Amino acid sequence: MILKSIYALWLAASLFGFTASCKEPDMPEAPAAPAPEKELLVSSEKLTTVTAAGLKQIALNNGQKELAALVKYDVDVYRLTYLTTYKGQEVKASGLVTVPLKITKAAPILSAHHGTTFDQQYAPSNFSLNSLTGFEVFAAAGYLTLVPDYLGYMVSKQIFHPYYDVQHSGLAVVDMIKAAKSFFKKNNINASQDLFLAGYSEGGYVTLAAQKEIEENPRHGLTVTASGAGAGGYDLEGMLARVISGESYQYPANLAFILHAYNVTYDWNRPMTDFFQEPFAGRLQELLNGTRSSSSINPALATDPAKLFNPKFLAGLKGDGEQTLKTALKRNSLKYFVPKSPTRLYHGTADNMVPFDNSEKTYAAMNAAGATNLKLVPIKGGTHFTSLEPMIRDLIPWIEGFHTQQ
Repeated sequence: MILKSIYALWLAASLFGFTASCKEPDMPEAPAAPAPEKELLVSSEKLTTVTAAGLKQIALNNGQKELAALVKYDVDVYRLTYLTTYKGQEVKASGLVTVPLKITKAAPILSAHHGTTFDQQYAPSNFSLNSLTGFEVFAAAGYLTLVPDYLGYMVSKQIFHPYYDVQHSGLAVVDMIKAAKSFFKKNNINASQDLFLAGYSEGGYVTLAAQKEIEENPRHGLTVTASGAGAGGYDLEGMLARVISGESYQYPANLAFILHAYNVTYDWNRPMTDFFQEPFAGRLQELLNGTRSSSSINPALATDPAKLFNPKFLAGLKGDGEQTLKTALKRNSLKYFVPKSPTRLYHGTADNMVPFDNSEKTYAAMNAAGATNLKLVPIKGGTHFTSLEPMIRDLIPWIEGFHTQQ
């Protein structure tokens, strides 16, 4: 299926002089020059040019006539490598940049964020025409489109992906936006001041995480023009409640992914047998090694939580135990974020991977906390796999209404 700034420090030397018999009058100190922002762009590589005709044909072959109608421009495709932060340390990350060609005015920037990816071969910057996410349509419609790989993929594949971690999710996007701006400037690509965020599934979560990072940290120097997030698991506590209810869950790979990610990201270093029963605990290292897709991981795990999880662990989730995990889920839940920029939440009403009520509860919590420019857009009858296209069809006309005249 289907995107911490590190600043250079400098010290100014103080010059002073004295004489034995007299003292020069004190002079007012000159204001310190602002510290230059660190260059985050490491490298860029052009991968290919995709024609508008080719994109149209792919969309038509997939039965996406309305998306095909949005295609206007040929697109140059690049892989960017940039600097970001993992556990407080500088690391390299990567992502895809798509540039519409022969556009006659400054193009808006759109950071587009992909869904859960288990297999390294489907990282966005490992680009092929067979791995189009749907967000390429934005580039062909006239947007400078960024698709971050996220930490844990491609050039950062030595890191286990910090899945549903709000800080690393947000920073990986923000730092790529800054690196892309540098890339555009160096290559005389005319970018407007408009910045849009969009994503689906995990990408919906990443979209709000990036928006939170930007809006709560003015030091980034970025402003979100508008944001569209689809079918993300923003309310992680609500997802936990579903698990402990005993209801069968057809996508246990996601549960294994988040537990293993938190175990690594937060240095808990607990054995997998703390969380899972055998034989599942012993299989997870191989299942989550980046060579398997969800379609092969899910059948290898139990869909019944009582059979999947260690009984002691499950009892702790249901009772007063596992407070460290519960605290982490609350800290990473985005239903407590109050977006300032215009924001839309999209969700299919028949989604059984991330239930529709996850967005409903997030919307209600954000509204109650004071969000004033927020809309929930239900996609009637939409599943997790059928709601992306309707979201894009609605999202493009909506964000086009925010374009600044350049």
